[in-house]
Amino acid sequence: MIERVRAVLVTADDTMLVIRRTRPGIPEYWVLPGGGVESSDESREAALHREIHEEIAGKADIIRLLHTMEADDERQLFYLARIATWSFDDRTGPEFSAEGRGEYALEEVPLTLEGLDGIDLKPEEIAHVLRGAIGAGSLGVETSP
Repeated sequence: MIERVRAVLVTADDTMLVIRRTRPGIPEYWVLPGGGVESSDESREAALHREIHEEIAGKADIIRLLHTMEADDERQLFYLARIATWSFDDRTGPEFSAEGRGEYALEEVPLTLEGLDGIDLKPEEIAHVLRGAIGAGSLGVETSP
């Protein structure tokens, strides 16, 4: 089974970092930073740290597993994490140099229902989970002092 890890990266300003994908012939959409778990990764969390480093040159503190999705031969694990520093200019992932992959733009979106409603976050299931958690006040991340 293919495993992928992604993170809801919450900043100190109560925003989350998302990647806006623009690809030829497809309406723009947003995804959470992350990617595939590799055989060389010591754990799923180690894979997530590697992906965050590759995609946004960031370091995050993982809080907890937020949601798991399974379909066919793929499992996606979504983690809740705090992030303090990142640099989209210093990203190193192989997807950024591949031809035909489209554009990846890092954006900060308010971690509110209005913020989520303003983007087309994929997959839809994680957008639904986040809306429910925000609406219920149960996301469980304290970012403000």
